[in-house]
Amino acid sequence: MPFLIETFDAPERSHIRRERYQEHLDFLAEQADLLLACGAKLSDDGASADGGIYLVNVETRDEAESFIARDPFMQGNLFRDVVVQRWRKAYLGGESFL
Repeated sequence: MPFLIETFDAPERSHIRRERYQEHLDFLAEQADLLLACGAKLSDDGASADGGIYLVNVETRDEAESFIARDPFMQGNLFRDVVVQRWRKAYLGGESFL
């Protein structure tokens, strides 16, 4: 069953997002087979990010936690908080899983 991972940036460490951005994108490309969806949470004007959401197709919480632990943003200590929660697909890409 998939997991939702929600991250919250520490404002005083926003420079880490810029410094590690390409490493983060490379990591996501390497893990693409596990990603149902992911992306940054943006300000209303779209000018800045302050966290992200990942929907990962893994079987256990340990796998989800291992996934986010390998993210260069996590390794760079960008996040002030990370929430990992089991997620049930009801609709994805317009398709019903009910």
